Amino acid sequence: VQLNESGGGLVQAGGSLRLACAAAGRTGYSYCMGWFRQAPGKEREFIAAISRSGSITDYTDSVKGRFTISRDNAKNTVFLQMNSLKPEDTGVYYCASRRTASDYVTRRGDDYAYWGQGTQVTVSS
Repeated sequence: VQLNESGGGLVQAGGSLRLACAAAGRTGYSYCMGWFRQAPGKEREFIAAISRSGSITDYTDSVKGRFTISRDNAKNTVFLQMNSLKPEDTGVYYCASRRTASDYVTRRGDDYAYWGQGTQVTVSS
């Protein structure tokens, strides 16, 4: 599975961005999808995840109420709508996927087998 993120960029604090992650390859299976972020000088951190059906979502506390993860299985694409952006949201955002037989989500980066190249998000104050 190949994952390709898009939608990053430079935005002022309080603004919005919508990230997209398009999957190609062996997409006939079901995948839990996640978004992770790595800020300069920091470790990669979990942001959000969505189950294969889309019925289960999970968010890290710092983005709850501001970010929304969704997916369009017909288009093999997962989205991350980011509103009320803050300078601390700056970083490289990575999409990840894990093949799964059940409808669940995970926050653990090690659980994900496939990763995109990342897209840069910069929020200016």
